[in-house]
Amino acid sequence: MTKSELRKIYKEKRQQLSANIIQQFTSNIYEQVYNLDISQVKTAHIFLTLKKFKEIDTTPIIDYLRSKNIKIVVSKSDFTNNTLSHFYLEKDTQIELNKYEIPEPKNAIQAKETDLDLVFVPLLISDENNFRVGYGKGFYDRFLAKCRKDVITVGLNFFKPVDEITDKNEFDIPLDKVIYPKN
Repeated sequence: MTKSELRKIYKEKRQQLSANIIQQFTSNIYEQVYNLDISQVKTAHIFLTLKKFKEIDTTPIIDYLRSKNIKIVVSKSDFTNNTLSHFYLEKDTQIELNKYEIPEPKNAIQAKETDLDLVFVPLLISDENNFRVGYGKGFYDRFLAKCRKDVITVGLNFFKPVDEITDKNEFDIPLDKVIYPKN
């Protein structure tokens, strides 16, 4: 299936998930995240949850990474050129919703893509080769292209990967791992 077909299907599927199912799925995902080997990770990027899109709540992952003394980086979106800028998320960093209701840091120190050892990536669906379908603006493809070649990329998703995304292009970057509920 194409990205646009998959985007439509999985946006709808996510909206149909009940709070109980989301809780079960997130518990399973957290368990898998907590079992990742992050012994070499000093700085991790993670997305802040878009509640209106029923994204996974990343707060417990942020807390876990902090407990391991890992620096946390989050992004701000620039919709004029579909790019992300990145900022350290400290315990006292203020978060505010932008005009698209995306949570973003307000009073934070900027980080560089090359500082990152690990990036957690939001997605709607992925395929068996770890290519992803996001919301369709290319923010993360542009972002990941600027990261070091050895950065670890992990997608977080509520759904099992599909066989193949049929309209991949040269800008699509496969993730190293996709975590989704098992069983």
